[in-house]
Amino acid sequence: MTFAAILSASRVSGDSPSSLRASLHFAGQTLIEYQARQAIRAGADRILILVSVITPAISQAVDRLSADGIPVALVRDMVTMVRDAPRDTDVLLVADGAIVAQPHFDALGGQHGNALLVTDDSRASAPFERIDAGQRWAGLVRISPALLFGTLDMIGDWDLALTLVRAAVQGGADRITVPQDDLMEGRVALVDSQEQADLVAQAVMSTGARGISANRGGIEHYLFGPAARIIGPALMRTQVPATQMRIASIALGAIALVPLELAWPAAGLCLLLLALLLAEVADRLDELALRLPPQGAVAFVTPALALIGIMLAGTGVAAAYLALLLGILMVADRWRQTGGARSWMIFTPGTGLFLLVAAALVGALPLGFDLAMLCAIASAGAIILLRRER
Repeated sequence: MTFAAILSASRVSGDSPSSLRASLHFAGQTLIEYQARQAIRAGADRILILVSVITPAISQAVDRLSADGIPVALVRDMVTMVRDAPRDTDVLLVADGAIVAQPHFDALGGQHGNALLVTDDSRASAPFERIDAGQRWAGLVRISPALLFGTLDMIGDWDLALTLVRAAVQGGADRITVPQDDLMEGRVALVDSQEQADLVAQAVMSTGARGISANRGGIEHYLFGPAARIIGPALMRTQVPATQMRIASIALGAIALVPLELAWPAAGLCLLLLALLLAEVADRLDELALRLPPQGAVAFVTPALALIGIMLAGTGVAAAYLALLLGILMVADRWRQTGGARSWMIFTPGTGLFLLVAAALVGALPLGFDLAMLCAIASAGAIILLRRER
């Protein structure tokens, strides 16, 4: 069952009275965008953002979310909330400045009826709102339409978030307790400054998803994926956007064609390998920011340049045949159409480049092309035969 999410963007940050917690930079975007993407990933079908003042940063965040196809609306007063809040689905309320690991969003997203994410009272949980003598609210609460609209009718000078949390506690809402380790390691936190957000980002991104390369084959699985998981968080902390990294991979792939035209195959093939690695890092940055990596033509630009490079590095039609076969295997790999083939059975363009680079360095490039063709044929055969077995 889907639900709506209400995000708070009213409290000022500790850095400046003119900036909001929701506008703090986190994972390559504003914190409010990150919270919205977490809610959507957990199952929300729309986002409502409570604001006291519509700042340029909040307005731009809404535009970016809308551009990604996320339904989002701003709520400034009680009348707008009563009009826009859903009357037939639950609502997930997220605290202002709360950073909560995705598994906890998913846990609340799978609940039915009123439920609270709580933490035991301790020094680590001191920034969170106390709800009774032994526990504090950990930043997420799921409430039913009846509780939401019943509470809205009672609110005067409103602090919607805290009023709803107290109503949920008084109504006996289910409680999901956050382990103390999540608090100590920063996977659940309440931040009010950019310095705190940067520290928490290190913990959250270090335990993020493994990335789409975990499901790919060849060198993309065994080398590029692990490397991207190391490089990605470091680039994210320096606020390098995935778009710039993807453009850099395309530019480097185009540059690599020049030494190949000049009959310097080893240099050109090495640059193409690096371009594929940058494309993998760009995908990883999108994963960390909870965005879907490109699935259309943009995703194939750098690999296509690698295939062109393979054709330029060889002689005769054999190199073109190898590039075409690698292109077919690449599409099958990216579209998850490899049947029961294991990762080492899938001969990807990156794997082919790696083999050709090794052959070029020892002066045996023609032999490298022959071996690559045999590997590509064997890979295609394995995919076809294993798919038939299933």
